[in-house]
Amino acid sequence: MLTLGMDIGSITTKAVVLDNKNIIGSKIIFTGFNAVMAGEKVTQELLTQLGLSLDKIQKIVATGYGRKSVVFAHNNITEITCHAKGAHFLDNSIRSIIDIGGQDSKVIVIDEQGKVKDFAMNDKCAAGTGRFLEVMARALEVDLDEFGELSLKANNPAKISSLCTVFAESEVISLIAKGETRDNIIAGIHQSIASRIMAMANRVKITNPVMMTGGVAKNIGVVKAIEKLLDSPVKVSNDAQIIGALGAALLAAEN
Repeated sequence: MLTLGMDIGSITTKAVVLDNKNIIGSKIIFTGFNAVMAGEKVTQELLTQLGLSLDKIQKIVATGYGRKSVVFAHNNITEITCHAKGAHFLDNSIRSIIDIGGQDSKVIVIDEQGKVKDFAMNDKCAAGTGRFLEVMARALEVDLDEFGELSLKANNPAKISSLCTVFAESEVISLIAKGETRDNIIAGIHQSIASRIMAMANRVKITNPVMMTGGVAKNIGVVKAIEKLLDSPVKVSNDAQIIGALGAALLAAEN
């Protein structure tokens, strides 16, 4: 049985095709300004890559903020449920998930079956999200891909106190003017994100083992900052960015 899961996020759109719950292909593209077009494009590109046509896919489930824009999907399911499903599939020992996406962040606690027990979500402010990191990278004139490694070189992380992206950017600009090093500023930015995550984690009583999902999981600096505050390791899969789409495809196979 071929199923397709799609996760339309604010920055990237991901798609995964499963054959009897085995991953046979995945694709990531930038969402752009049109979620409808992003859903159609990622599906077409992935199916072309696999040599498949849409009529060969028996079930399609969409998730993410743009999930309701996918008119050819058979169902749409919240990303919280999909991330829980995908993480549990990759590692059934996982009991908590930290998902930092483009425009929101979530802490999800799951049971032994991968069902959601509780969650906390920050979707009212860009602080602590992928968008927040993009703004900071521009202010520091650093490629976002370099952020993680640069922060590990810090000897005295700067203090970023503001909870607002706009004000945090002003703080960063002030630190630059004072001559603070990029490494210390970036480490401070990562610590600020980790602090926001921990506030949510404490609300839902996060349980180990923990897995981090979403695009920000590729940033080793953020992962290390969260591990330090949790005082425990955080697992990061090579498939971290597509876990929502994977969960959607798994749910499509089950339903």
